[in-house]
Amino acid sequence: MYSNPINTMSQLKKNIAYLLGIRAPWEVSDVTFAHEEREAWIHVSYEDGHQLPCPECGSPSPGYDRRPRQWRHLDLCGYRTMVVALLPRVACSEHGVRTVSVPWAEPMSRYTAELEALVIDWLQEASISAVSRLMKVSWNAIDGIMQRAVQRGLARREESDVAHIGTDEPSFRKRHTNVTIVSDAKAGTVLHVGEDRKKETLSQWYAGLTVEQLEGIESVSMDMWPAYINATLQHVPEAQRKVAFDKFHVVKSLGTAVHKVRRQEHWALMKEGRDDLKGTKYDWLTHSVNKSAKRKARFEQLRTSTLKTARAWAIKEAAMQLWHRVHRPWAPEGWERWLTWATRCRLKPVEAAARTIKNHLWGILNAIRLKVSNGPAESINSRIKTIKVRCRGFRNKRRFANAIYFHLGGLDLYPESVRR
Repeated sequence: MYSNPINTMSQLKKNIAYLLGIRAPWEVSDVTFAHEEREAWIHVSYEDGHQLPCPECGSPSPGYDRRPRQWRHLDLCGYRTMVVALLPRVACSEHGVRTVSVPWAEPMSRYTAELEALVIDWLQEASISAVSRLMKVSWNAIDGIMQRAVQRGLARREESDVAHIGTDEPSFRKRHTNVTIVSDAKAGTVLHVGEDRKKETLSQWYAGLTVEQLEGIESVSMDMWPAYINATLQHVPEAQRKVAFDKFHVVKSLGTAVHKVRRQEHWALMKEGRDDLKGTKYDWLTHSVNKSAKRKARFEQLRTSTLKTARAWAIKEAAMQLWHRVHRPWAPEGWERWLTWATRCRLKPVEAAARTIKNHLWGILNAIRLKVSNGPAESINSRIKTIKVRCRGFRNKRRFANAIYFHLGGLDLYPESVRR
């Protein structure tokens, strides 16, 4: 059937205007193609006789001049597509000369909102470099879209009370270069990324909370890092009852003590020509549920022996059993008895670990009473490692923080006109 080319072009312009969210007084005036270069140009114009609103205050303002602008759009049938317009500027009586906002793109962006939304979707699945190759857009442009998305998301984030928070310090690079991560333990989202793990870093985040938000915090799960402890005690009301030391770090310190005792005893036995502890390193460190029947039988003989390592292991296991005592006053009494045993066992690594636990017993009892752990924060740390591997590392901490907020911040990232 014969179609009138004029009607076909008119319908095409209407459809493109609908897809771009363009409405009066804006209109699609023309669509041109460069077939050899495989490029398409969508020309948008503004109807005369209308006063445009100031982008700062929204008040109708007289026109000042027009300047040519262009925005990259989604490819149209494989053609690299650009939106072009003579963009008006207005003379606001309060804010001076300002460039008006357009419905198809965010302010200060040279990409349409639809393209930015697609880039955000792809960045959820792939690295900046991969998305750059896929979209045929420069790496810096993709990174800029990501940064603007994070800025939008942080600006839209509403203030809310967070009852249970976790702190952790994942590494940014080798040689102990760490950042501070504050997370919502219930929602599993990152609330704050600090540039290091000093007391001032966490204190700065606490200082940004309201009095009501600080009072609403019920628990702060952390490892036994002094900087985080001091910052929390300084800013959070009744923090002495809310700071909870994670079970994982207590187990780790005791496991390290058992390992040191085994190593020292193994060296001493080898000098005597005995190999009782040869090849048993992981027998002492592995949980019983993960051992084979053969290894369980061999370990049963080891743990019931008179070896010093067996005694150190028994002390560690006794501490783990105490973690399930949640009723007062059994929990404090049980730990006090354990500390008496551990500090007098004449095994220096175990005694050192026991002294550390004694100094932090108040936070351990809080963790038992509140039934909280730093597991959610450790889970976020694991996901951060995945992001680092996908992106092959980061140049600086600002980009690292942006990536964490983008993937783990629970933010509303999309442009206003295409919010998911």
